[in-house]
Amino acid sequence: MKKTISIILVAFLCLILIQCKKDEKIENGKSKPALTNDDKQLNITFLLDLSDRIEPSKYPASPEHYQRDEAIVKNFVDIFKNDMNKKGGYKAKGKMRVIFSPQPQDANINRIASGLNIDLSKMQPAEKKNVFNELNNKFSGNLSKIYDLTLAQKNYIGSDIWRFFKNDVKDYAVTDDQNYRNILVIVTDGYVFHKDSKIQEKNRTSFLTPESIGANGLRNSDWKQKFEQGDYGFITSRKDLQNLEVLVLEINPEGNNLKDEDIIKAYLSKWFEEMGIKKYEIYNSDLPVNTKTRIEKFLK
Repeated sequence: MKKTISIILVAFLCLILIQCKKDEKIENGKSKPALTNDDKQLNITFLLDLSDRIEPSKYPASPEHYQRDEAIVKNFVDIFKNDMNKKGGYKAKGKMRVIFSPQPQDANINRIASGLNIDLSKMQPAEKKNVFNELNNKFSGNLSKIYDLTLAQKNYIGSDIWRFFKNDVKDYAVTDDQNYRNILVIVTDGYVFHKDSKIQEKNRTSFLTPESIGANGLRNSDWKQKFEQGDYGFITSRKDLQNLEVLVLEINPEGNNLKDEDIIKAYLSKWFEEMGIKKYEIYNSDLPVNTKTRIEKFLK
């Protein structure tokens, strides 16, 4: 009888241990249902192009292009705050930052930009409340200072978008934590060029300029066929960006080269897909109210 009771007790303990293991797996996230985008924390990175695209005397617009940039960031700040409000002081762990590639030569611009790096995961609820209250003024004020300094100096360093993806995107814009939604917002006119990144391998390049589009004969009526058959595009050096979403805004073809808009989108789309990016959108420059609608649509 005692032997039978012992066997039953051992069997019972084994069942408890098995159930604990199952619960442990669920707690470790191995068996939890996939989080929806609404449930995930936001990890937003802005890559801003400080090239001469923002120079009012060269590319006038109303509002000016730098003002449109500022409106874009403001839209995301509002979205970030709404997400904080929805998740609450304890659960909100979102991240948001402004970066440039390469870094501006002005130490003041770099100092100001470093202040536009928000990481709620490292903050207590009281700190998060202060961030919430100050976020709009902090981003709008500091971003205006960055553009004012850049416009005053007229030292347009450009944006090495190709090298950013080659070397830095995983470090700056992607976290492997599945609780986060990685969103990279690139604000640029669409042309990709930097003096330190001029590489060409057959019809693949690290750059795309109005001159290179013309030299390659891609403005002809049969450009799509030539693009595909000639394997034109950017040099692709990685294929591991499945956890990154990319939104490109403010595409603005130069002069009367309106066909460049389609060519730019073809280059970027092919590149993003080759790098494993599953969700991306590429939009031309527009009035802030229309861009806001596109941002909201992308996030949904």
